[in-house]
Amino acid sequence: MTALFARTVFHEALARLGDPHLLRELSYVGGRWVAGRDGDSFAVTDPASGATLAWVAALDAGQTAEAVSAAAQAFPAWRDLLAQQRAAILRKWHGLILEAREDLALLMTLEQGKPLAESRGEIDYAASFIEWYAEEGKRLNAESVTSHLPGAEMIVRREALGVVGIVTPWNFPSAMITRKAAAALAAGCTLVAHPSSETPLSALALAELGERAGLPAGVFNVVTGDAATIVGCMNADARVRAMSFTGSTEIGRLIAGQCAPTMKRLVMELGGHAPLIVFADADIEKAADIAVNAKFATSGQDCLAANRIYVERPVLAAFTKAFKARIAALKVGAGLDADVEIGPLMHERAIAKVEEQVADAVKRGAKVLTGGRRHKAGPLFYEPTLLTEVSDDALIMREETFGPVAAVTAFDSEAEVIARANDTEYGLVAYVVTENGARQMRLARALEYGMVAVNRVKITGGPIPFGGWKQSGLGREGSRHGMEAFTELKYLCIDTAA
Repeated sequence: MTALFARTVFHEALARLGDPHLLRELSYVGGRWVAGRDGDSFAVTDPASGATLAWVAALDAGQTAEAVSAAAQAFPAWRDLLAQQRAAILRKWHGLILEAREDLALLMTLEQGKPLAESRGEIDYAASFIEWYAEEGKRLNAESVTSHLPGAEMIVRREALGVVGIVTPWNFPSAMITRKAAAALAAGCTLVAHPSSETPLSALALAELGERAGLPAGVFNVVTGDAATIVGCMNADARVRAMSFTGSTEIGRLIAGQCAPTMKRLVMELGGHAPLIVFADADIEKAADIAVNAKFATSGQDCLAANRIYVERPVLAAFTKAFKARIAALKVGAGLDADVEIGPLMHERAIAKVEEQVADAVKRGAKVLTGGRRHKAGPLFYEPTLLTEVSDDALIMREETFGPVAAVTAFDSEAEVIARANDTEYGLVAYVVTENGARQMRLARALEYGMVAVNRVKITGGPIPFGGWKQSGLGREGSRHGMEAFTELKYLCIDTAA
């Protein structure tokens, strides 16, 4: 037994795993489970209790380069498989993930903190991308071009780019892996994935299932450890042809700068600061339900969360009353507890940011209608909170909020609220609640966001192009467009003259 395993602290909930082999503490490189050099490792903890779940291998720059080498060596054979052959492996991976749904959800809740029901939903969501791209990969080619030259036949093909680097966040530790990986694998690329050090267990469990599904050695690699070391190594390596990142805009800018010397393709799903606009003609009870779901899923730790809630003044009082009642009724607790809707935040930094934003809003005149402090459930829990009369210059109206705090303010005209909603560097998603069909179309056109949800919250999935405008990202994930960054266009001009 190595020092890596000797330091593991057994969390009693891990005894619930039906398949204990899904709990992996080693990185996965070239088809082998690899320890950190000299047994280097880091602790993964349960944010609800602070208990240690595992000690996971911390790989260094040299081992990251070895993972890139493994992916580069595996690329030609994986690329040359028929699309149907790659699809068969992906479909098997999809099936194994669904079979392991309960275990994967348990691991996710333990390391991320989200309620178990949300974790189950994420596993289904994660698996759906693998199923989607297993089929979409068969439709990648080819495009015919009408020839403008006599005696020439012209074809445009999409061919696999090569090795892809994937960097994923802690808030959706399974779905952000599969949304990227499935597209890259279906296109014929190989990859090196680096999951967040807060939530590596979900990614490693997916690697275990990928191995069982028949992903060849080197095709899917997971490298755990220090982000700056591992991601910096991938950014600098010319063999890595694309980097796909989900995380903050600040880190996205850093990655883009590091990738410039090697001219990598970039796919970036960055910060969001979503407006939710409720018009006076809306069904107020429905609007309140939409607002709760748009704001408080994943305890507010979601780039799609509705952070700025604008309500037309004639219905402000009615909406606030309905919204407050729903927020106050949300059950807070550890994700494994029954009927919990709000779990812990990920770390102390998240709690501190929420406290700073609430204090700043109150200083600028906002009122706290419910919540507004840490929750008695534990040090990383925060009460579901409703702020009203929030000024546009408050931090919470200008910076992304990753916590269970809703900020509400009034507006008086359509033109005014469009201007206020667009007055941000972000442009990921916007929510609109109105029964006026013409207004729905006007807002959909006027809002400077990559995605607009009208009278609903759930809009994502395999078939849709997920992504934002402005500094919310580059490129798209999901849909056929999600494969574009992982392919190169090749033009063939063939002489057919007799």
